[in-house]
Amino acid sequence: MFLFGYFLVAIAEVLDFLLLMLMIVVIARAVLSWVSPDPYNPIVRFIHNVTEPVLYRIRMKIPVVYAGIDFSPILVFALIIFLRGFVVKILFQFGRSLI
Repeated sequence: MFLFGYFLVAIAEVLDFLLLMLMIVVIARAVLSWVSPDPYNPIVRFIHNVTEPVLYRIRMKIPVVYAGIDFSPILVFALIIFLRGFVVKILFQFGRSLI
């Protein structure tokens, strides 16, 4: 049973890391929206390609554009904070209890 516990702890740590990286990329996307970056720059394209599927789903479910301001990154940011604070911690605690 301890192997399953270590497996859950590892999944929780990887999930926490991936959510943290997504949070950083969403912040970068928001900062890039304030300036006019070159759309052919590979870094800008990477940031857009990583964040657009998530932001697009939020925009389709909830109209979050008011007065030309897109609030979908804020909602994604809040969702990531919730997932890191709730789901990841539950997985980690459950895995630690099995060790």
